[in-house]
Amino acid sequence: MTVKHYDWTAHHAGVRGDKVAIVDLDTGNELSYAELDLRASKLASWMQSQGFVKGDRVAVLAANCPEIFEATFACAKIGAICLPLNWRLTVPELEYILKDSAPKLLISDVAFVREASELRSLCGIELELQMDADDANCSYAATIATAIPEYAAVECSHEDVAMIMYTSGTTGHPKGAMITFGMNFYNAVNLGLPAGVNSDAVQLVVLPLFHTGGMNCYANPILHAGGRILLMRDFDPGRALSIIGDAALGVTHFFGVPAPYQFMMQHPDFDSTDLSRLQTAGVGGAPCAEAILTGWLDRGVPLVQGWGMTETSPGGTMLEATEALRKLGSAGKCLLHTEIKVVDDEGMELPWGEVGELLIRGPNITPGYWNKPQATADSFVDGWLKTGDAARFDDEGFIYIVDRWKDMYISGGENVYPAEVENVLYQLPQIAEAAIIGVPDERWGETGMAVVALKPGEDLSAHDVIGHCLKNLAKFKVPASVEFIEALPRNGTGKVLKRTLRDQYVDASQPAIT
Repeated sequence: MTVKHYDWTAHHAGVRGDKVAIVDLDTGNELSYAELDLRASKLASWMQSQGFVKGDRVAVLAANCPEIFEATFACAKIGAICLPLNWRLTVPELEYILKDSAPKLLISDVAFVREASELRSLCGIELELQMDADDANCSYAATIATAIPEYAAVECSHEDVAMIMYTSGTTGHPKGAMITFGMNFYNAVNLGLPAGVNSDAVQLVVLPLFHTGGMNCYANPILHAGGRILLMRDFDPGRALSIIGDAALGVTHFFGVPAPYQFMMQHPDFDSTDLSRLQTAGVGGAPCAEAILTGWLDRGVPLVQGWGMTETSPGGTMLEATEALRKLGSAGKCLLHTEIKVVDDEGMELPWGEVGELLIRGPNITPGYWNKPQATADSFVDGWLKTGDAARFDDEGFIYIVDRWKDMYISGGENVYPAEVENVLYQLPQIAEAAIIGVPDERWGETGMAVVALKPGEDLSAHDVIGHCLKNLAKFKVPASVEFIEALPRNGTGKVLKRTLRDQYVDASQPAIT
């Protein structure tokens, strides 16, 4: 059988077959590169025996486990398309995704047996395999055990679609971003090289693999390089710290959105955990409060900031660790094989220092959205992807992500970017979590509302919060009101759901002036 250029597991099986590629921390199971390639080959062979052809979709509904990668690499061998599903979604939400993508096979964990049964019936999915770590005779295990490893390799190029990842759908239904083999390759190069990813890298993976941050920061690049990943199903800050601090496990890489770093920093074991083996700790997915950046920096770990999207592989920009202190809060510069620019509402490129929308292009960018030609057309201008993020360059060419373009609100004619205000709120030691949203105001059009969760046992008044902001912000940026809640709503990757906050508080406030 000819080994294709994109077949990572076949390569490593021949070069370092006995090396452990994936460790399942929840079951204790370890998978070598030879075993990973063999299991992926058997699954590919079985799929072809069931009539799979190039372009057929395979949906996977499971929390972090090695089988997700087995399915991914099996699909790659025969040109099928892998579809990782967000298992935190409801059945109606998943029904929309599955009817849009029309998979031929659903691979699911026994924990989701009810959802899988409903979805298969609702969506007319032809085939199903069920995983059960406690049952050696489950259909997935039985299929792998009995299938032959020989399959007919299907020729694929960098332009072919390897995966569909559905975006969270901040408005309307989610869109399926098409992820090509080329995007995966260029992300391994773009993101992997500056992150120091090589065959010695060991990463603790805590973000869910249905999210590009879990799959590609830096799990896929590490497997591309022949390193090792440790999979955690459910993030727990104390457990994560113990794993990072365990010399026997030798974790060198970690990646998270700001929330996991914040929760670990607030854990009582943070100050005593040995963090010396961490070579790269990356953070992205949302603006990171300076209190989190400095908290980890004080422990000798510069958080390597970056920016990206599902549609950008996701690596778009990265701040080198050597610049972490000097350029605190910057997302760095664009990665090797990509271009970025900042434009105004008319699409004209802005000079350094002015805030506009960030645009990006390059071989790491999605060709578009599955079954949505109009959404694809609306997302690009002259080959540039419109990111929806507000950003500016400084005078040295470092990019700063100010906020989501849509999260910006206008108060008295002035643009207010919530991330800037949130940074000031995090200076208050009593605050565990904080978010700023714009709410309608008769006089100013919109004003800010601070939604705050306090640390256990702490006390803080709205007067204290607003008074602190008045000392540190221009008056138009100061929130006009404060709401205290137990915890901010977050999605499966830990991002704050500002849409949920707006639904809760904006609907309850006075209507906008029209």
